[in-house]
Amino acid sequence: MMPTVQFRTDDSTKTQAGAIFQQLGITMSDAINMFLRQSILHGGLPFELKIPKYNEVTLAALADMEQSKGKGIQGKSVGATLADLKAEDADE
Repeated sequence: MMPTVQFRTDDSTKTQAGAIFQQLGITMSDAINMFLRQSILHGGLPFELKIPKYNEVTLAALADMEQSKGKGIQGKSVGATLADLKAEDADE
């Protein structure tokens, strides 16, 4: 008989992961066993843990997006949007 392992997670994580595993044709137990076996094979976690670092351009774009609060240009083509942006740059 195999020992039982219990763990806690929130409902959203369990539901989302369960849906993915179902599409893959595996159970939650299968997925956890795969993770544990891969951890053993790798001698640690089977993926890299890191804190994402953003460059200045990305940080500026995120700040601009936050400041605009969804008031961006909508319903235009990419070409029309680029033309508008070039016109704004010329005005400055």
